[in-house]
Amino acid sequence: MSDPAIIGLTGGIGSGKSTVAGLFKSLGVHAVDADDVARDVVEPGTDALARIAGHFGEQLLSSDGTLNRAALRTLVFKDPAEREWLEALLHPVIRLELARQLKPHEYTLPYVLLVSPLLLETDQHTMVERVVVVDVPEAVQLARAMARDNNPRDQVERIIAAQMPRETRLERADDVIDNSLPLDQVRQQVEALHRRFLSRHSSLDRT
Repeated sequence: MSDPAIIGLTGGIGSGKSTVAGLFKSLGVHAVDADDVARDVVEPGTDALARIAGHFGEQLLSSDGTLNRAALRTLVFKDPAEREWLEALLHPVIRLELARQLKPHEYTLPYVLLVSPLLLETDQHTMVERVVVVDVPEAVQLARAMARDNNPRDQVERIIAAQMPRETRLERADDVIDNSLPLDQVRQQVEALHRRFLSRHSSLDRT
């Protein structure tokens, strides 16, 4: 079989990317999650974690030496310059690891997913053939993100403001999944896209 197509899956905070990715995975689709990779590249002993501690201070490290991600998130979303510094450090490292994990293996399906909240905000979008946006109204984003991690409203609002506007994200989508609907209807949307991707990217159609 030809190398699998890479389909990008993205959406704003609280949109439910993980839920939708889980539905694709239940259909046998291999998915690489940029959030998981972002955690891996700042594990204890990594160069990235050492540079973060050197820049922000070791108070951002927990007692076991791991990164206190909540404290770092609060810090950088209060200071755009610090967020830019952190992104300049991590985005290239994350992209390299994503590329490594997306390299062809013995996949049973003709496409794989790259799940990333910053797919369109970074150059990660150049790695994919199509962009699927998981979409919900901003009010739903806000409520879900606050409930999920017990984040204060002002912090979630800053995160939403720092991300690509919803309208722009939708304009750049090749496909949209409405995740404000009941789960059964979301599953139906995923299954319909899955059938389309299987047909579009089957080995018979790829050169």
